[in-house]
Amino acid sequence: MTSRHVPTSPFSDQKPGTSGLRKKVPVFQQPRYVENFVQSIFDIIPDREGATLVVGGDGRFFNREVVQTTLKLAAANGFARVLVGQGGLLSTPAASCVIRKHGAIGGIVLSASHNPGGPDGDFGIKFNAANGGPAPESVTAAIYERTKAITEYRIADVPDLDLDAVGEARIDGMVVSIIDPVADYAALMQELVDFDAIRRLFASGFRMRFDAMSAVTGPYATAILEGALGAPSGTVVNGTPEEDFGGHHPDPNPVHAHELYELMLSADAPDFGAASDGDGDRNMIVAPGLFVTPSDSLAILSAHAHRAPGYASGLAGIARSMPTSRAADRVAASLGIPAYETPTGWKFFGTLLDAGLITLCGEESAGTGSNHVREKDGLWAVLLWLNILAATGKRADAIVREHWASFGRDYYTRHDYEEIESESANRLMEGLRAQVASLPGRRIGDLTVSTADDFRYVDPVDGSVTAQQGIRISFAEDARVVYRLSGTGTAGATLRVYIERYESDPDRLDLAPDVVLAPVVQAARDIADIAGITGRSEPSVIT
Repeated sequence: MTSRHVPTSPFSDQKPGTSGLRKKVPVFQQPRYVENFVQSIFDIIPDREGATLVVGGDGRFFNREVVQTTLKLAAANGFARVLVGQGGLLSTPAASCVIRKHGAIGGIVLSASHNPGGPDGDFGIKFNAANGGPAPESVTAAIYERTKAITEYRIADVPDLDLDAVGEARIDGMVVSIIDPVADYAALMQELVDFDAIRRLFASGFRMRFDAMSAVTGPYATAILEGALGAPSGTVVNGTPEEDFGGHHPDPNPVHAHELYELMLSADAPDFGAASDGDGDRNMIVAPGLFVTPSDSLAILSAHAHRAPGYASGLAGIARSMPTSRAADRVAASLGIPAYETPTGWKFFGTLLDAGLITLCGEESAGTGSNHVREKDGLWAVLLWLNILAATGKRADAIVREHWASFGRDYYTRHDYEEIESESANRLMEGLRAQVASLPGRRIGDLTVSTADDFRYVDPVDGSVTAQQGIRISFAEDARVVYRLSGTGTAGATLRVYIERYESDPDRLDLAPDVVLAPVVQAARDIADIAGITGRSEPSVIT
């Protein structure tokens, strides 16, 4: 045994957020920083002796180094076997798939999701539990408590492994299986969607553009779309993962995936456009001439899921995060199944999925998923869309407009005020909380507040309570505003303001969203006094 016990002392800033611990790369590069946090994770896993662990990440800068460190820590902490993606790569949904398929006790997933990469970019470490999903709050709280008390870490004193060679290696008595990162995931996709129908779709001349954003989904999309499904070579662009994502911000939205967005709105648009993010768990869908909001995408996938083999028997229920528009609720009502509204954070869906209460779920931030894994899954959403297009024989824009004709349209936008001073952000939210009781009945422009609250979630499965999850303000004119602070950034605070308005009039289903939403946008700014408190007259990003 070559392991050694290394004395250490705590860092004060290792509290995990909604998706693990995220900091700038130089923070993680501090001596002992990674070792302390990973050891703290291992310390709260009671049955790790002899267990199987999964390790992998999105390939961003510092990924390989942290994979090597994690393997050495795992060997010194009694794990019998570790499955690690070739090159240290595993998309977040693929990591969930591997954990579940191989009966692992959990996984160390290295990613900062859609945040920028590179030497001065972001990095992240999170623990996924045995169900394949993000650790629940009780576990992340225990990890944080351990980080504050840690006095040593245990690590094997061995050379680095060759992560690019598929096969088995050993660190002391621990087996390290370096696996094809795509294989298990691709096999699962073939069980869920009709590959034969999609092959016929591409063979008919169907044109698609998939932008992998120089991130981890590239190898998955290339293997499945161009390999297994026969899409023409070049369908996948930016398909090679790069440590800095090619210098781009790997967030699939019209701002950061603007080349795809502009192509799909051009006269030469292909039949379908899609993109995924840094770690492969988010998606963007663009029909010819039409951006499909994530909220609408969840609703449309829910309405048509029965067309895919994996969902042919119907859905048990649908869940959405609270800031996501209410479009999916109307689909659930039409199907006679429950609709759940949860806080932001995929772990809240995990409880519902594990209990069999829901089949599909999604967040407005471009995350959509189902009961096949316990993470959102960007490429899965794209494949399910392709299955629907193949089964219906209709264009994507026609599918969207038919959905609006049946259910009405939820006009929707999100305004992000990024990297504002934390003190200002907290003062703004406290000011909103102080107004909640007095807002109903208040007239703001042409709108009248009907209800207002600070969202509090009681989990229907375990009874746990999660409070202060965002301020919700509804208007009598079927509009809504939600304010919340994001837990996924690494600098300052990000205020997210979600704005929606429902229209069912057939003559008002194809209007410009900014025109429909303008009165609600103005009300949102006035109620919170965003400019006065933050000094920002306009958001950093509008999606």
